[in-house]
Amino acid sequence: MLDRRTLLATLAASSAMAGIRSPAHAMLSGDPGSEGAKLTAIYDRIYDRLIDEDPEFATALGLDKGNRAAAKAKLADRSPAGVKRGQDIYRYGLKELAAVDPAKLTGMDLVNYDTFRRPWEDYVKAYDSFSYGIHSWPEPHPVTQLSGTYRSIPDFLVNQHSIANAADAEAYLSRCADFAVQMDNETGRIKAEHSADIIPPDFVIDRTLTQFDNIWKPAPEANILTTNIKAKTADIPGDWAKRCAAIIEGKIYPAMRRQADELRRVRPRATHDAGVWRLPKGDAYYAYALRFATTTAMSAEEVHKLGLDRMAALSARADAIFKKQGMTKGTVAERMRALGKDPRFLYPNTDKGKADLIAKLNEQIQEMQRRLPEAFGRLPKARVDIRRVPPEIESGAPGGYYQIPALDGSRPGAYYINLRDTAENPSWTLPTLTYHEATPGHHHQIALSQEAEGIPRLRRLPAYSVYTEGWGLYAEQLADEMGVYENDPWGQLGYLQSYMFRAGRLVVDTGLHHYRWSREKAIQYYNESLGTPEGSNVTEIERYCVWPGQATSYMVGQTSWVAIREKAKAALGDKFDLRDFHDTALSAGAMPIEVLQSLIERWTAAQLG
Repeated sequence: MLDRRTLLATLAASSAMAGIRSPAHAMLSGDPGSEGAKLTAIYDRIYDRLIDEDPEFATALGLDKGNRAAAKAKLADRSPAGVKRGQDIYRYGLKELAAVDPAKLTGMDLVNYDTFRRPWEDYVKAYDSFSYGIHSWPEPHPVTQLSGTYRSIPDFLVNQHSIANAADAEAYLSRCADFAVQMDNETGRIKAEHSADIIPPDFVIDRTLTQFDNIWKPAPEANILTTNIKAKTADIPGDWAKRCAAIIEGKIYPAMRRQADELRRVRPRATHDAGVWRLPKGDAYYAYALRFATTTAMSAEEVHKLGLDRMAALSARADAIFKKQGMTKGTVAERMRALGKDPRFLYPNTDKGKADLIAKLNEQIQEMQRRLPEAFGRLPKARVDIRRVPPEIESGAPGGYYQIPALDGSRPGAYYINLRDTAENPSWTLPTLTYHEATPGHHHQIALSQEAEGIPRLRRLPAYSVYTEGWGLYAEQLADEMGVYENDPWGQLGYLQSYMFRAGRLVVDTGLHHYRWSREKAIQYYNESLGTPEGSNVTEIERYCVWPGQATSYMVGQTSWVAIREKAKAALGDKFDLRDFHDTALSAGAMPIEVLQSLIERWTAAQLG
């Protein structure tokens, strides 16, 4: 399933990929009738349908130009019919793949086929099994503190809709008007779901309503949509800001209030139960969410145990470092909490303090860029910017996330950090977050994928959180292995706390949705295990309540990346080259774990042969 919240990474096929040829190579070699070329043609048709169905995605990829210029004035259709059209793309894809004989595929052609066939079968089965929560990923409620048009479209228009001329400004205003239409489409969907007792938990509704209040608090002329177009049209004649404010006052704010009114109407019926087990077919829904997130057959019990085991091992490592630094009293979590409050490591919660924090992140990225050739043969050309999460949505947003660059290079990648309170970001925690979100993590992946040649366009789109988020977490370990914490025990504690955080996710996600933990029990587990601020723990736990399974992809993915690497290393001995391993794994594109494992096994055999 294509997921705009996670990121794909691909590289051009490298010389290390002996025996692995891409469909594009087959076509270029004068074999347009090959089975691989047929597969590429299918994927190209599906790619075009995906972009045509989702004008926001076209803009995100920088493809709202030329024959797709009309897309720049539109938003994705949030109506039930629009959702169904998105699902039908995968039904169509499966029918098309039925015409391909996998026995005739080898090398990269086979990787391309295996990457999508089984997952698409699972998605279509889910579409037929559940009447809710199967849109772009397993997300039981369309409107929450983390999801919904009310929060995604302003962020999209401010950060991704470019304005270079009057036509772009007109397109912006058209999208603002469509914003209200799509909110009403979305409100219609949640009304239907509420009538079927598919209702968010009470605390989710409360948090969402608080965000609505923050968004419409400014007068229309002070709304971020108005101030954004005003700034971007300073040199373009026209009353753009005035027209935008009129749309906000006459269309957007009323549509927001209609959606908020529906949430208020259903609030008395909401329960405090946090897990999806409370919903129709809830247990089956969570089993699907785990398969979607991990691309494995791991059960909730197995995921839970992995989290507990990793948490114990990581806590022991952290304890040893604390003792070397003379911090011996209290649990690991208590010592982490004390370290988090140490004034030596806190930036002032002021504009200057936040600016200094971002400047430090830039220094860390520059230092990592210097080290990258140690571990990679191919480096991205695109740069990455560091930005604040917009203040209007920071109360419910995660601590950091990454936005893909435009394919045409007109917009760089962006690493967003949440600075609602700098106390949540002590300096010893920042390096590992930067390595995860920027480089060698997500930006390294996505920039290389967009610069790649020789694989179908469809393989370059965001897919498979277990691969991409697993890589992001693996990148944190890689940074440690590259020696970035050699003289920085505090930074290494930040790295270990990050890993403990992801191990804890395995425990609380399965706890909430399988073992039927309460929200409060999950928060208590984080408070007692991690030493992170309770406010951020609450935000995280509430995230897992509305995005079931997604948080398990990080540690399951990282564990898989390391296991695959170590198996290859054991088989190759002195022949193992870390740079070749990374280039090979990334140049094949994002994929399910079992496909990645098969790919590296073939690469290993080629090195031995």
